[in-house]
Amino acid sequence: MVDKLTKEHRSENMRRIHSKGMKPELLVRKLAHKLGYRFRLHRPDLPGRPDLVFPGRRKIIFVHGCFWHGHDDPNCIDGRRKPKSNLEYWLPKLARNKERDAANEAALIGQGWAVLTIWECDLRKTNLLAEKLKSFLN
Repeated sequence: MVDKLTKEHRSENMRRIHSKGMKPELLVRKLAHKLGYRFRLHRPDLPGRPDLVFPGRRKIIFVHGCFWHGHDDPNCIDGRRKPKSNLEYWLPKLARNKERDAANEAALIGQGWAVLTIWECDLRKTNLLAEKLKSFLN
């Protein structure tokens, strides 16, 4: 299938996507703070530059976009979605993202950190997300 956007418009959309400070991450940060947890952001000395780091608890949270990080949940629409154009570029790129995420998580666990990944689709149920955060961080 052919992309519905022009090459220039698609390029502009992609340029606006950043790795830090996006809405899903901000929602998790706000919720964690509201629950009374304090954290550090994007520590460059840790594999994968985790989104939230709780140094005293030795716990880390990654907030992943379902499409970009290949969420495997069959109920997740964005995780199942595949690019429609330039497949020879996108499919290997998305596969590398998943491999890198797994390697970063393994490295962090090897260093004694507990790791939680929160998926973008998890943000739809704030009450369940709050319970998940409390359970992980206590």
